[in-house]
Amino acid sequence: MSRDFEAFVEAETPRLLGLAHALTGNPHDAWDLVQESLTRVGVRWRRLASDNPGGYARTTLVRLNIDRARRTRREMLPGVVPDREAPVEIVDPVDPWLIDALNTLTPQQRTAVVLRVLEDLDYDGLAEQLGCSIGTARSHLSRGLSRMRARAEAREEVGGT
Repeated sequence: MSRDFEAFVEAETPRLLGLAHALTGNPHDAWDLVQESLTRVGVRWRRLASDNPGGYARTTLVRLNIDRARRTRREMLPGVVPDREAPVEIVDPVDPWLIDALNTLTPQQRTAVVLRVLEDLDYDGLAEQLGCSIGTARSHLSRGLSRMRARAEAREEVGGT
């Protein structure tokens, strides 16, 4: 492993871990996504080093998460408990209420909301990351934000903070 790649991994891991945690709502799944994403960057490091390895890693992470969500939905294995001994440390933890609210969204809506808020992607960027048309990306974002607003309003009505 080259020193450049090691420096890249050290610099990007916290950002990728935060993004992955917001996408998955689970620090263990987040860590798995980050590891797989960085592994794929490492395999292509010679080609990516002079390009945009961070962008490639984020795109890979998002697409891996979409695949994971699809696979999980198909499999729905009852009783599977993630390994609780994984060395996962989220530097800037996401508010538990926000994770719960994000968990109510479809995988595409959640991805659109997280990428819009955390990565500040425009509709073109969302469409590219989600692998869909701009109109579909706008729809996922709009519906996701609408559900988040409704959940926030309900929370305020019951006096939650």
